[in-house]
Amino acid sequence: MEENGEKRWNFWGMGKLNPQSKTSVRGLFMKIWGSVNKDDPRPLLPLGHGDPSPFPCFRTTPLAEDAVVDALRSAKFNSYPPTSGLQPARSAIADYLSRDLPYTLSPDDVFLTIGCIQAIEVTLRALARPGANILLPRPCFPFYDSYASSINLEVRYFDLNPEKGWEVDIESVEALTDENTVAMVIINPGNPCGSVYTRQHLKEIAETARKLGILVVTDEVYHHLTFGPNPFVPMGVFGSIVPVITLGSISKRWLVPGWRLGWLVISDPNGILRKSGIVECITDCLNMTPNPPTFIQGAVPQILEKTGEDFFSKTIDILREVAHICYERIQEIPCITCPNKPEGSMFVMAKLNLPLLEDINDDLDFCLKLAKEESVVVLPGVAVGMKNWLRITFAAEPSALEDGFGRMKAFCERHAKKQ
Repeated sequence: MEENGEKRWNFWGMGKLNPQSKTSVRGLFMKIWGSVNKDDPRPLLPLGHGDPSPFPCFRTTPLAEDAVVDALRSAKFNSYPPTSGLQPARSAIADYLSRDLPYTLSPDDVFLTIGCIQAIEVTLRALARPGANILLPRPCFPFYDSYASSINLEVRYFDLNPEKGWEVDIESVEALTDENTVAMVIINPGNPCGSVYTRQHLKEIAETARKLGILVVTDEVYHHLTFGPNPFVPMGVFGSIVPVITLGSISKRWLVPGWRLGWLVISDPNGILRKSGIVECITDCLNMTPNPPTFIQGAVPQILEKTGEDFFSKTIDILREVAHICYERIQEIPCITCPNKPEGSMFVMAKLNLPLLEDINDDLDFCLKLAKEESVVVLPGVAVGMKNWLRITFAAEPSALEDGFGRMKAFCERHAKKQ
């Protein structure tokens, strides 16, 4: 058919896939990067997203690089892998994670994914029965909200308390739960808060979830990246109290987010998730998705089994140093407040005091103007559910971090409200 002399086609764009896409991390970063002054001779300082790999001090261990090269050159890993991943890789991950647990994981408890993002996708899809809802922390890594909305899984938010190290507000969890609530999500170590939960708090979460009849999805992509008084404790330690689905990857601890190797692990010694059909749903979901690169899977056993503690210790020492720089420099900027010194992950949340600023409307406006005037990129808090806050990453060279906060301080002084 033709209209006005032109061919009429039976297809057209549907617009945004979901309303959250305009406040997604990638969407906001594209907008902020687009405001950077291309004529600014100073280097762009990316202090908004958790990819430390561009900075020389955060290079992965040569052992991991050699493992990938060996796997690739062996010609043993050029084929399609099984749905759940190569058995040696699943066994290595089970052994690796079992070191921190009071029970031993089986390779059958491990499912390999394309980074932690795909692990989130598969988990949420497996839980998204009609009418179901899931509890997310506020603030939260925003992909959970965006993806849940795209599959019609209702999201309800429980609060994290900044005055108590961003702990879960247990009362808000209980108030939000009904017979259609399937799970609650925790992120530990915390993105975006830089928090690390104590063993006691994790146990309280487990006991609460058991009482409510829901499982716990624990995002531990920053596992063992802690440098404060609280050691990392995996939620799977309490798998005998409540069923736990653990999400993780090699991306952060090994500083290789581009390698896209993650996992979804069933931490459930009582077998509740298998009896309820959740594990079968996970397998069905993976049957309809792509797999992580086979040669990366082939390298995983060597990476996990042979990486020395000296590599991890060096990374922790650097993170401790830059986290301290970040916290101290924020204290020097009157219009930004940081309620807690970060103790883990690569992020911190800082609150904007807008009444102290001139010509700054909100957190997004702050970030757009900061990028334009100072070539410094940070993430507005609205992206993680906290309007008029900022999420800042400190996973950068110390000199770059000092430079970035120097520019941020100059920006705030320039926009300070005149007395």
